[in-house]
Amino acid sequence: MSDATPPVPPILSDKHHESPSAFTPESLLREARRQKGAGAVAVPKLCLLDPDGDIVRQLRAEDRARRHQGWVCYHTEMWLFDLNGQEIGVVGCAVGASFAVLVAEEIFASGCELLISVTSSGQITPQGAPPYFILIDRAWRDEGTSYHYLPPSDWSAAPGHLLSRLGGAFTDGPSVMSGATWTTDAPFRETETAIAAARARGILAVEMEAAGLYAFAQARQRAVICLAHVTNQMGTIEGDFEKGEANGTADALAVVSRIIARLS
Repeated sequence: MSDATPPVPPILSDKHHESPSAFTPESLLREARRQKGAGAVAVPKLCLLDPDGDIVRQLRAEDRARRHQGWVCYHTEMWLFDLNGQEIGVVGCAVGASFAVLVAEEIFASGCELLISVTSSGQITPQGAPPYFILIDRAWRDEGTSYHYLPPSDWSAAPGHLLSRLGGAFTDGPSVMSGATWTTDAPFRETETAIAAARARGILAVEMEAAGLYAFAQARQRAVICLAHVTNQMGTIEGDFEKGEANGTADALAVVSRIIARLS
């Protein structure tokens, strides 16, 4: 029997977390502006990630959103809308930790000061019938992006100074609870064994972005809050994946509005 130490997998080797990146969002945006002949236009201080794209689609259907003409990201569009008198920038369909963090880097490099992510998620530990929301206080790091920003550990935690200001913010309106989620980058590998292990850890839901976004937030000292909109039981029942009225947009924006009122 060999006593040799198992090799470190590439995802954990040669990361040098304290070293600056040779490739930066600022340089990407500079070249994108050059290629597109665009000026440097700041994004709103308050921005929203909408991985499902339902919020963006609903706002556009209601003629409440206009395109941000200065957003030069190669992969996405930013839309602007008014929420209780404040201008919000929203990017849809940035699914998964790597895509969400790529966009988050560019959003903060463009002037954002608070980023909120609202992603749909699957129920792990039942907290009632979906849909409802989880204010994610920590996320199990079962994806790749977070390991590029922080050394190995089990969890990515939400910024504590932001969570402390959200106590009592959701006493009425849509159902919101605080808790842990499991961030995966392989949603169709959610085996019964993995689900049982997540449930044993006290995890409430599974999603695809929070661990990466919170690791980015900690490493870059950025203000990020992640919400899981529990909408399904992973297709195990008929009539699953229903978000509610207007694909859940009204409830999602009601929750976002409460967060902004406390943090902005």
